[in-house]
Amino acid sequence: MLEQINAVQRMQDYIESHLFENISLSALSKISLYSPWYSYRLFVNQTGLTPSEYIRKLRLSKSALKLRDERCKILDVALEMGFGSVDGYQRAFRREFHCNPNEYAANPVPLYLFTPYGVKFRHIERRTVMENLKNVFIQVIKKPARRVIIKRGVKADEYMSYCEEVGCDVWGLLQSIKSISGEPVCLWLPQAYRRPDTSEYVQGVEVAADYSGVVPDGFEVIDLPAAEYLMFQGEPFAEEDYCLAIEEVQASIEKYDPAVIGYSWDRENPRVQLEPVGARGYIEMLAVKKRQ
Repeated sequence: MLEQINAVQRMQDYIESHLFENISLSALSKISLYSPWYSYRLFVNQTGLTPSEYIRKLRLSKSALKLRDERCKILDVALEMGFGSVDGYQRAFRREFHCNPNEYAANPVPLYLFTPYGVKFRHIERRTVMENLKNVFIQVIKKPARRVIIKRGVKADEYMSYCEEVGCDVWGLLQSIKSISGEPVCLWLPQAYRRPDTSEYVQGVEVAADYSGVVPDGFEVIDLPAAEYLMFQGEPFAEEDYCLAIEEVQASIEKYDPAVIGYSWDRENPRVQLEPVGARGYIEMLAVKKRQ
């Protein structure tokens, strides 16, 4: 079973690195080390999508971000993303996102982008024993006054329970909203920012303090003040070791006393978690204030 999962992961990795090329089932078969027929079946069983559906969704989501962030012609985007014609691209975009790419480029609205989760990460057991604790880099950063568009859960206090309550599609929608910090965030909310019968842990996207754009159905906006944070950043890690990378940083946070640099913890501002990305290391940020 593990080898089959790894085979699908190899196909996913190949698609990611060759997304704008012609990707054939034969090429995926060579990467998976199984026959084309069996590779196709494995891919569908593990991802719930055929390879062509997976590739189309990923290309369309990449194209949406390009239209959001760059001034470019629809024709150029269609051809760059591997679509044979503008008409075909426009039809696919409308089917996927229920809007026309020209309209979206003129007025970007939140979209549920496709998030290609690696199948191997679903089968990683959480490890609780840490050996050879790695270095954690710590620095003081400043966050400006801002608004955060959030989706609340019910009882969630971490990522896994949040996904069970809310679903994993939220992240794709948040990625479609342009953030002042460059990416969505996860937050542990202090009591003052929580509503009755809602979760401590939420996902959201930081936008400007004067943001007046679209807020998706089921989401809401909270206002956060300017604050200083201690950013804890672990060393780069292999993607399959993300659980251990999180544990290492959180263990360092538990042991750290901000008084050594003249600060104390600021419990009135949310704790911030960024998406675990192996190439940069796992990151959490905790609010602090200068000691009197």
